[in-house]
Amino acid sequence: MSAIAIIPARGGSKRIPRKNLKLFHGEPMIARSIRLALDSALFEQVIVSTDDEEIAALARARGAQVPFMRPAALADDFTGTAAVMAHAVATLRQAGDDFALACCIYATAPLLQKRFLRQGRDLLLEHPDKSFAFSVCEFGFPVQRALTLDETGALTALYPEYRLTRSQDLPPAFQDAGQFYWGRSEAWLRGDVLYSEKSLPVVLPRHLVQDIDTDEDWRRAEYLYSALLAGGELQA
Repeated sequence: MSAIAIIPARGGSKRIPRKNLKLFHGEPMIARSIRLALDSALFEQVIVSTDDEEIAALARARGAQVPFMRPAALADDFTGTAAVMAHAVATLRQAGDDFALACCIYATAPLLQKRFLRQGRDLLLEHPDKSFAFSVCEFGFPVQRALTLDETGALTALYPEYRLTRSQDLPPAFQDAGQFYWGRSEAWLRGDVLYSEKSLPVVLPRHLVQDIDTDEDWRRAEYLYSALLAGGELQA
């Protein structure tokens, strides 16, 4: 079944300025996502959706295609991934490209591995009634036992009803791993909801997951990347 990869990469990131181009272990962050997508042999095309000419130039130099520039209205601080993907799929369709699956791969996913991308594709193909398959991981501690701060700064239980429940008696909860989303092209265009019964999980080990939004996230990702390389769990 035909498939394309779409890598969203806007130029105006705020918490880590220019993070898509920032060097991560000597390589622009987005370059590894492009390289992994190309090397996976899963996609007919690897597309970068960006509003930024510098990102576009680097993407082309690394072998990706940038057949359109993303409108400014879809490159602000509030537009979500689903809207960016819907725009990309619709734009490519209008240009005559025909593909059944479109996989969103985040530009800031240095721990992503090809085997999980392949697993997501295969999982979606095995379940024709589903719209999406994407990476998740289990929370390291039951979310029902989470703590928060009240208006005075004192600790309190976020879910008081579980205050006395043993952690081993609580069901596991999962978080979006922030690496990739396989989706049927029609599902992106329809606006099917990602976090719903229409989606299937690709469960990743927690030590292979690090979302990157802050400087602390970036540092932790670098530590994990170095450890995984040293341990032979990740290809450079």
